[in-house]
Amino acid sequence: MKANALVAQTGGPTSVINASLAGIIAQSRAESRIGKIYGCHWGMLGLLEEWLVDLGREPRQTLAALKHTPSSALGSSRRKLTAEDMPRVLEVLKKYHIRYFFGIGGNDTMLNVHQVEQYCRQNGYELYGMGCPKTVDNDLYGTDHTPGFPSAARYVALSVLQAGILARDMQKVDQFVIYQTIGRDAGWLAAAAFAAKRDEADPPHLILMPEVRFNADRFFAAFESAYRKYGYVSIICGEGIVHEDGTPVSASQVKDGFSNIEFGAMGGTSAAMMLHRMLTNQFKFRGEFQVPESLAMSAADRAVRHDVQEAYRLGVNAVRRAARGQSGLMTTLVRRPGTVYRIGTGTISLADVAAKTKPVPAEFISADGFTMTEEFHRYIDPLVGPLPAYARLRFHPAS
Repeated sequence: MKANALVAQTGGPTSVINASLAGIIAQSRAESRIGKIYGCHWGMLGLLEEWLVDLGREPRQTLAALKHTPSSALGSSRRKLTAEDMPRVLEVLKKYHIRYFFGIGGNDTMLNVHQVEQYCRQNGYELYGMGCPKTVDNDLYGTDHTPGFPSAARYVALSVLQAGILARDMQKVDQFVIYQTIGRDAGWLAAAAFAAKRDEADPPHLILMPEVRFNADRFFAAFESAYRKYGYVSIICGEGIVHEDGTPVSASQVKDGFSNIEFGAMGGTSAAMMLHRMLTNQFKFRGEFQVPESLAMSAADRAVRHDVQEAYRLGVNAVRRAARGQSGLMTTLVRRPGTVYRIGTGTISLADVAAKTKPVPAEFISADGFTMTEEFHRYIDPLVGPLPAYARLRFHPAS
């Protein structure tokens, strides 16, 4: 059956999300069973409001450049589809003769694609729904990593490495530096800073993640120990770190359309700011904090080459599978065993991945909960790629 296709980008962007979009467009145009390829302008909101665009009419040079363009080219939103929205969704799909539906996004996006696919099935409308993973948080089940995470992880590792060198050399001015990463429920991006660490003295010295409940006394003790050793302390924290009772370390209260706490500019005092306040009160030290927020999501200048290629490949794979009758799946990346980094593709049921979170495994986290294990180096290093080796003076005494 020849019919039209529709693709939506939802949630936060990545530096490679448009590579997946480019793959979906290119493969849709190559499939004899697919006629037009439409895009939702502004995500699921665009689907409900019928803000559809004909991607097949875009100039060829635009589509070629799309693969290396950051952010979400179609425009995104955090509009969550509800049960009440489904009749309207089906109405739009029928009006434009759409039988292939692709969602590029994270946990909540996979849930929306699953809901649409199931509703159409229950109402006798033949629709092939496929998810294409995307999130710098790297918290989707069933895939070795998510497209966008390697590039964001490299952004974090480089930032922490360079800011750590600055903090080391300015320790007589500032005694600590705190770098906050995004990551509401999982600490993958905070943990990625560990890729910068080769020697014990290298930054980061302390890594705080949502997977390890925050205890102020243990934190102060670890901080004091690191300060005695190195003369300054480099601290990485995920935005979603929580106290032992489960309350956020940040003072954020605002929630988004998916009922998730917003840790951005409107969310209140960040976790980094709260940690800064704790340390200055406890030790009377001077320090600084860095909260880059969404910069890691759109830093195409630091994009990892294989990250772009993998994102494109998963977009192509999603269309190929849908055009051959597969539905209700998310395309995935499968790391092959061995010391050389090799990636294959696979799928997982949307029902198994929707609205779930993949935490950093316990074997990647050190026993004290403040850093990562060598096993994590084996996971993260191939994703981030080689980092620069900067010079360090030996400080031979003058004679």
